[in-house]
Amino acid sequence: MENRDSDFRESHLAIHDGIAVFTHANPTHRNALTQALRQDYSEMIDRVRTDDTIKALVLTGSGGSFCAGADIRAMRDRITGVTPERDAGDAARGRILRLHDWLERLRGLEIPVIAAVDGPAFGAGFSIALAADFIVASRTATFSMVFNRLGVLPDMGAIHILPRLIGLAKARDLLMTARPVGVEEAVELGLVYQVCDPSSLINAAMELAGRFALAPQPAIGLTKRLLSRSFDMDYGTFVDMEGCAQSACATSADHRDAVLRFLDRQPARYDWDRMASEHAARASKEPA
Repeated sequence: MENRDSDFRESHLAIHDGIAVFTHANPTHRNALTQALRQDYSEMIDRVRTDDTIKALVLTGSGGSFCAGADIRAMRDRITGVTPERDAGDAARGRILRLHDWLERLRGLEIPVIAAVDGPAFGAGFSIALAADFIVASRTATFSMVFNRLGVLPDMGAIHILPRLIGLAKARDLLMTARPVGVEEAVELGLVYQVCDPSSLINAAMELAGRFALAPQPAIGLTKRLLSRSFDMDYGTFVDMEGCAQSACATSADHRDAVLRFLDRQPARYDWDRMASEHAARASKEPA
């Protein structure tokens, strides 16, 4: 597949061999979630959703920072009246609703999403990382629900998502203290899937994304969809959804191929352990 690169306002999208890499590209301001970057996310997600050749999405930052949080300069301008708002309260509510418009679409992508985190993932940056299915972090990564330091509550769904990932007591700690969390603690909390050196971060994220290239797309997508809703429905409703989802998978080409391969004693196309071993073997042969 050919390379397909696109420059947005404060980001860059590269698509190669079925993997899309979306890079926050405003390192001077530590890739803060500005209005421009929010618009970039909305447009990027629309493109990824409509491109069937994309099998996985990697989110990352540039200049040693994933995303240091909200745009504090814009906050200052609103507070000081540089950019006056007709109704500040309603305007703030509108910003949150517009933000969730693309954030929910990001969480709803039916492909694996991997956050490759280097340096700070603070506030909004932490929330974006939480929207991913896997977090690959460098040894210099730091996470913080910094919102309370600014006199606001954690938004972007963090209060809803974090306790479901790490439990209520641990989530209460991170959400209310706003303290920074290093990569070792993030691993202990179950937030980080893999840790690597900063120099190998993107390669590690790309390798993980590449292992989904042969994954059965209907099954992966529907697994994500059911997982995201499983905490919010009763068991009977879940079983109904499971039945509908499985009926779609059972009639897919991926299922047919997998069954016939098994009966013909052929290796499965999607075998996580085998693909990991093959990658390790290739890496061992590459010059240092």
